[in-house]
Amino acid sequence: MSAVAADRVDRAWQVLGTVLDPEVPALSLCDLGIVREVIDHGAELEVVLTPTYSGCPATEVIEQSVLEALQSEGLGPARATLRRAPAWTTDWISEDGKRKLRDYGIAPPGPAAPDDGVPIRIVGRKADAVACPRCGSANTERLSAFGSTACKALYRCIACREPFEHFKPI
Repeated sequence: MSAVAADRVDRAWQVLGTVLDPEVPALSLCDLGIVREVIDHGAELEVVLTPTYSGCPATEVIEQSVLEALQSEGLGPARATLRRAPAWTTDWISEDGKRKLRDYGIAPPGPAAPDDGVPIRIVGRKADAVACPRCGSANTERLSAFGSTACKALYRCIACREPFEHFKPI
């Protein structure tokens, strides 16, 4: 890769680091780990994105936001490519992203451990304790399997009585 192309790719990563996720606006797309690659093809940039799940309703908005951000910084033309394998995992959220989630009031996910496999359960199972992002207490309860988006669950802290969302590990 030439020095000019490397500089263009570096600038694109910097710009993409400022594009916020539309469902969790405390995190950039890079914090979430859904920007997988930026490739300079000479005439255009290609941004490879992995959606958080295949039915994510924000995918089109994310693609458009990426292209608009690159165009506004003079880095276009660009195109977005979706890569669905390997599937996105919450393990791709950066440590800074997990801190931003906590600061935003969302309990960050723990490790997903995809290699361990997960048995299919017909009845509910006891969920791992989720620490309250506000007071840190592990004395919390799940109110709903889904929060404002499918990737989050709704919890309440018994200690401080505050409701909060938890980003589910997948």
